[in-house]
Amino acid sequence: MEGAPAMNTSLKSRMHGGETLFGFWHMTASPTVAEVLSQAGYDCCIVDMEHGPGSYLDAQQAMQAMSATACQPLLRVPFNSPVEVKRALDVGAVGVMCPAVNSVEEAEMAARACRYPPAGLRGVAPTVVRAANYGRGWRAYMEQSDRDVLCMAQIETRAGLAAVDAIAAVEGVDMLFIGPMDLSADLGFPGEPDHPEVEAAVRRVAAAAAAAGKLAGSIATPGRDSAALSAAGYRFIMADADVSLLRDGAAASLERLRG
Repeated sequence: MEGAPAMNTSLKSRMHGGETLFGFWHMTASPTVAEVLSQAGYDCCIVDMEHGPGSYLDAQQAMQAMSATACQPLLRVPFNSPVEVKRALDVGAVGVMCPAVNSVEEAEMAARACRYPPAGLRGVAPTVVRAANYGRGWRAYMEQSDRDVLCMAQIETRAGLAAVDAIAAVEGVDMLFIGPMDLSADLGFPGEPDHPEVEAAVRRVAAAAAAAGKLAGSIATPGRDSAALSAAGYRFIMADADVSLLRDGAAASLERLRG
């Protein structure tokens, strides 16, 4: 249909087909940085509004800068709220990451927030929002969105770990995404994402996702690099962030310059 925007069906199908996808965190609220990194060839970008300083307008502008590339825009909302999820999707994110999902009820809320009624509770405004090309082909967008939006539940607390099997079973939750730094801190090992007890918890989350037929995602750590995560069945890996790429690239360049 004319004007119907492309959704992230290909991301889901590629991951379920066994392909491992790689993304970067966008934290600088700079459209230029988002554009440069998207042109590098990443599969996706997560605009981080939990730890980043940007507004939804900043997020929209980053997505606009990315729109000429194949990199798909996702967004981590500040907290698990239907209002935050609605705004993230309306500005153009094709998937939403909800932090600290700790119970079945919270997982169900996240899943329903990603879908229009009657399947969910997302506010209905596709006749005007950017995600639906400001109303062009809005009916097709509603159908595509309910089918294709990627709902990611972060497991990063003791409570989330205790309920992980039930969370994984929630219809509409597409992925369990492990937050290794938060999880390690909540388990009593701050700054040790590769501690043996944290590693055991990580394996438990991945097993719950696999048992429920859901996708698993994580951030690479020193003890679990991208190759190890991919070999373990993770299909969504966030190994880079714009801030760290700038920080480390600048430091390496300066070291070479100074000899």
